[in-house]
Amino acid sequence: MKKIAAPLLVAVLTGALPFAATAARQAPQVPQQAAPLQQGAAAQQPGQDAASAERAEFERLLRAQVLLDRLHFSPGEIDGAYGSNMRQALSSFQKSRNLEASGKLDEATWNALNGDTTPTLTAYVLTNEDVAGPFQPVPEDMMEKAKLPKLGYANPAEGLGEKFHASPELITRLNPGKNLAKAGEQIVVPSVHGGPTLPAASKVVVSDSRKVLMLFDGADRLIAQYPASTGSQYDPLPIGEWKIEGVHPNPTYHYNPKLFWDAEPGDKKAKVAPGPNNPVGVVWIDLSKPHYGIHGTPVPKFIGKTESHGCIRLTNWSAAEVAAVVAAGTQVVLQE
Repeated sequence: MKKIAAPLLVAVLTGALPFAATAARQAPQVPQQAAPLQQGAAAQQPGQDAASAERAEFERLLRAQVLLDRLHFSPGEIDGAYGSNMRQALSSFQKSRNLEASGKLDEATWNALNGDTTPTLTAYVLTNEDVAGPFQPVPEDMMEKAKLPKLGYANPAEGLGEKFHASPELITRLNPGKNLAKAGEQIVVPSVHGGPTLPAASKVVVSDSRKVLMLFDGADRLIAQYPASTGSQYDPLPIGEWKIEGVHPNPTYHYNPKLFWDAEPGDKKAKVAPGPNNPVGVVWIDLSKPHYGIHGTPVPKFIGKTESHGCIRLTNWSAAEVAAVVAAGTQVVLQE
């Protein structure tokens, strides 16, 4: 977020990033009772009712989102719906495969994606860590946030959503009747882990107009893309070339209301504890432009759709993935 000076952002550097290197425990197939999703194109058949057609389209979009995510063309929070983030992911994937960059899930794009034959869903057994909590609602007010010892998840579905790059609502929808707070419960989740390994990035490019962050390798080849929130009319993205100064996992956030045009009256300086619902999420990637960085978010569903305070905001899992492949000195280009 803009105007968060690096000296004010105290990073807790112990422990690994929560999503960068943790692969989900996978089973060879989706349990029979889970009704595996279709893997073919969803063309409505003559006589097919509207509900069946709607489910087929949901399954098709869900599969495409999972496959895009596995290839590091992130559609943002996986939800089985077509939106602006998915359109941008499809467009860049199409360019990478020399297809028409329509941003639509046409037949050629569908066939190219399905070169990965991984099932859309996989079985997962809830661990003690998944259900340990403590879970509690996260207040909107910054002063109330500052009273909490940790900015953890509001409920198990939120944590599982971040672990598997999905909306909590999707996790719940895929597992009717399942107890998401019970260790040992077997559920089904999007098969987002286990795709191609992402190499080190030589350059980061952020497009303000497209609302995406892109990673390039040493040959200037696009290797990953993520939806991003990139500033506002009050705090525009600082266009130019910068460098990464450092990567700080699990940061403690120091809030100074004098630095924010939209601070609530009566707000005071406050320290907000680390956690996935911290205002800058699970990682802060400091830029050479003072007070600016790339970071996570407590509200992944809004990434690419709402404004930021000038910084580059990603989902927590995307921020963690970026943090794992950049380093101090990596070039960052912020463009219109």
